[in-house]
Amino acid sequence: MKKFGYVLSGGGARGFAHLGLLKLLEELGIKPFAIAGASVGAVIGALYAAGKTSQEILQLMKDKNDFFGWNNILWNKSGFFSMDSLEKLLHKSIENDNFDALQYKLFVSATDLNRGQNIIFSEGKLFEPLIASASLPIIFKPVIIGDKFLVDGGIMNNFPIEPLENICDIIIGSHVNKVEERISKTSLFHSFNILERCFHLAIANSVYSKIDKCDLFVEPLLYSFAMHDIKKADEIFEKGYINALQHKEKLLLLINKKETETKLPDIIF
Repeated sequence: MKKFGYVLSGGGARGFAHLGLLKLLEELGIKPFAIAGASVGAVIGALYAAGKTSQEILQLMKDKNDFFGWNNILWNKSGFFSMDSLEKLLHKSIENDNFDALQYKLFVSATDLNRGQNIIFSEGKLFEPLIASASLPIIFKPVIIGDKFLVDGGIMNNFPIEPLENICDIIIGSHVNKVEERISKTSLFHSFNILERCFHLAIANSVYSKIDKCDLFVEPLLYSFAMHDIKKADEIFEKGYINALQHKEKLLLLINKKETETKLPDIIF
């Protein structure tokens, strides 16, 4: 039986589009052997590896949509907001705080600020690496694990396909941060929009250099949604699902793909 691997990028609220793809994969009876993710992709991957369905994850994350709420503000700290909401979500949704307790293999990307290195977690305690992977610098406070000062995994590796290359037969990549070629002048007057665009531009090349390693590379157009548009979760989820449906036949072919065939990535726009 073929081993499927999913790569889920970071992207804040745009990550709800990952769930649309997962919904279609569920409908087709495709289950992952392993999942690799960065930031929100890592969180979704962990919840999915713990046995939650795409619809259940959507509801759980909608219920905990106060990541930028006043209760999470930190004064005179190394980030404006804490990750208390995410930590509560993980404790509520995943029974054991350990990678070994998951139903599928999981690889979590985080960035070590001190060494300037990408760190991939796949064993031991689960929750701290997940929180670190989703901790966008300045916005959220960093996480210290051992001697590592960890922040958002998307900075150094927003598409952590590497752990899956030698253990999976079919790799499906989902990227939710396609950079808009032209943006309105009014957008440039908003500091958060500028910060978000700079972040996406900085990491884009490292993502696209890995497309040829995927059997299917999914990249829905989500220009109209900002990274913090959590209240638009249902709309983003639906766009992800509709986008994935466009290549349902390709997915069906991948189920029957011979292991000796050469990978020809199919890019979804």
